[in-house]
Amino acid sequence: MLTVALPKGRIAEETLEMFETIFDKKFEFDDRKLILEMDSFKFLLVRNQDVPTYVEHQAADIGVVGLDVIEEKELDLIKLLDLGIGKCKVAIGLKAEEQMDYDRASIKVATKMTNIAKNYFAKKAIGAEVVKLYGSIELAPIVGLSDVIVDIVETGNTMRQNGLKVGETIMESSAHLIANKQSFYAKKMEILKLYEQLKSVVENRK
Repeated sequence: MLTVALPKGRIAEETLEMFETIFDKKFEFDDRKLILEMDSFKFLLVRNQDVPTYVEHQAADIGVVGLDVIEEKELDLIKLLDLGIGKCKVAIGLKAEEQMDYDRASIKVATKMTNIAKNYFAKKAIGAEVVKLYGSIELAPIVGLSDVIVDIVETGNTMRQNGLKVGETIMESSAHLIANKQSFYAKKMEILKLYEQLKSVVENRK
């Protein structure tokens, strides 16, 4: 049996639709249940940010999660396949009337993605003081908590509605299939078979 960690919400639904395409049957969690067992699979419904942790600790053999979460967590996992769902980008947000100045020596950044932010500004040779927030990140520049923010952007509407604009894109993200290293070697046949099946679904959607 393969244990699969899925993030609650749209990505889980779209991943299960892929399984429905492959196996020609309905894959659906019962109301409020967090575990679904079907055929040779056990699906776990977990918080988006926790998917890589479940996989790294082998509570799940494989998982589906955004590339942004994988990059932020910096865990020792195998990236198998870009599923082409859950597309978004990680970008800088700044006050609408301001311009990004990459010649400055330091900058104050509010974000929940502290590693991505630190790595990005380090490459630009700018000292970044990173303030970790868990929500309402758009408020930070407006109330003077930070100069800029680093956040997930889909349409940019949330930033614009809060007096910010979307600056430079740090990375493009979409949901990826990941695997635990030990599980990959112990259950290589099952994982590679599923990989090929999912890859076929992804390619047929293009």
